[in-house]
Amino acid sequence: MIGTQNLERPATRIAELDWKAIAASLDERGYAIVPDLLAEFECRELIAGYDDAQAFRKTINMARYRFGSGEYKYWAYPLPDLVQELRRALYPNLAPIVNEWFRKLGIAPDLPTDFEGMQTRCHDRGQTFPTPLMLKYGAGGYNTLHQDLYGEVYFPVQAVINLNQPGVDFDGGEFVVTEQLPRAQSRATVLTPNRGDMIIFTTNFRPVAGKRGYYRSRMKHGVSEVKSGHRHTLGIIFHDAET
Repeated sequence: MIGTQNLERPATRIAELDWKAIAASLDERGYAIVPDLLAEFECRELIAGYDDAQAFRKTINMARYRFGSGEYKYWAYPLPDLVQELRRALYPNLAPIVNEWFRKLGIAPDLPTDFEGMQTRCHDRGQTFPTPLMLKYGAGGYNTLHQDLYGEVYFPVQAVINLNQPGVDFDGGEFVVTEQLPRAQSRATVLTPNRGDMIIFTTNFRPVAGKRGYYRSRMKHGVSEVKSGHRHTLGIIFHDAET
């Protein structure tokens, strides 16, 4: 895990990360943890903007769709400067990792190498709605284990940044990752990121070497029950959506 200096621009912090270590963790575990990506004041500013109805295009009540308990909101364009900078700076570091995954699995590794290229591809296919989001859980809130499936253009890796401090602002609410092992039960990993920590993770699968080449190891993610307090999370998704 590589720390950052919070006084630098987010794009500079991202550029200075050990991307070889991040790639290795994604390959081996399906996720990577980056501590202290955002400063406390940046986290608080994002939380303060959660109630600005004009900034968001859609609100999802998780209980209504049986996703869990809590809610999340998709931002409208233009995105907040911090969110847009994170999205644009993370993408070119992650695209080579995903293209290599695709190559191993026999999928054409042709994802654009820059974020603007990804946006152009999405918009050419009618996927024009922004997907970065904010999630909010209160006491009793949780997110069921799931995989995120996509439209015609997709990017199978996301990033989430915890905006509250566990043990201070909330209790419980761990980030949970499960992986279906061949001919075995699923393996679960529980992560407890601090405020400002980022988790980069696969939202569907990762390539694993087998006797007959690489296969897709299916992974799910979710959030355990929040016991008390409030938990806010920033979610960075790199493709745009149709709705």
